[in-house]
Amino acid sequence: MNAMLPRPTILTIEPYAPGASKVAGVNRITKLSSNEGAFGPPPGAMAAFIETAAELHRYPDGGSTELREAIGARFGLDPARIICGAGSDEILLHLIMSYGGEGTELIMSAHGFTMYDITGRYAGCQVIKVPERDLKPDVDAMLAAVGPRTRMLCLANPNNPTGYLLPQSEVARLRAGLRDDVMLVLDAAYAEYVTDPTYDAGAAMVDSAPNTVMTRTFSKIFGLGGMRVGWGYFPAHIADIINRIRGPFNVNIAAQAAAVAALAEPGWVEKSIAHNTEWRARLAAALEAAGIKIWPSEGNFLLADFTTAERAKAADAALKARGVIVRGMGGYGLPHCLRITVGTGEECTLVADTLSAFMHDL
Repeated sequence: MNAMLPRPTILTIEPYAPGASKVAGVNRITKLSSNEGAFGPPPGAMAAFIETAAELHRYPDGGSTELREAIGARFGLDPARIICGAGSDEILLHLIMSYGGEGTELIMSAHGFTMYDITGRYAGCQVIKVPERDLKPDVDAMLAAVGPRTRMLCLANPNNPTGYLLPQSEVARLRAGLRDDVMLVLDAAYAEYVTDPTYDAGAAMVDSAPNTVMTRTFSKIFGLGGMRVGWGYFPAHIADIINRIRGPFNVNIAAQAAAVAALAEPGWVEKSIAHNTEWRARLAAALEAAGIKIWPSEGNFLLADFTTAERAKAADAALKARGVIVRGMGGYGLPHCLRITVGTGEECTLVADTLSAFMHDL
């Protein structure tokens, strides 16, 4: 019998299931399962990646100095309080491992990003999933769930997978209702896609509250999901803690170069926002006209509600038959839903035509 046993909470974790990339027997694949940018990586980022080839024997800058300065210049933030990581997942891991742990609680919304649950359990936290109202985070319910052992509350805004954007006034009310020893983690992976002029991704709150942090990513609008680059903005005392425990070379040399170039790509973000805003609305309208409920979204994806798990599974099969891969939501407790990334215009049209035909044939 194996005497080497992990901590009990590890055995409660279901491994993260990434979006599928292949369909057996289908040659042309339209991958809309992982909320990747519609236009791929920026040309400047691809060129920067290639240019690093001759330097691959060198260790990267351990502090991601040029990248932090570029992020700070782009978003008007203090580079000294920015930390880069291998995706925002690594930043979340360090935060939860540093401030959570055995005997503590981590609060999240019931349909929040699954990595909060996985990482919280890994750290030994008791993860409390607070029920939502109409797939919207319930601020009053989350505040009511806070107990003496609560140390963190994680909120994706906009939320993945629902797409819902919690109004700024509600985020402020949530922050005001938390004790000083409860960290609010604002995960703004989809911030660039938001067009609401009242929206703040979290930087202002980080500057005004010593127990709030913001995480961001290059995996979405900047098209660098394969490079794994994320970052966080912190109060100085929290940045100090994360810098003590993060890996010394946690962002590789090619990823740093590509991310710096992506930030400098002329018009890239503006073009991506305009495309996403237009085609998210067009796809939503087409699917609603076909009789599919679409939940409001501020991300680069839509949550399509087919009422029953059986119908969602059949719709998924119809899409796969056309080579279209979307994301089933059973792992998020929403087996009757599919999450569909807003791809190119051609890809969105293919999804709309396929699902319209599917609904017509029911």
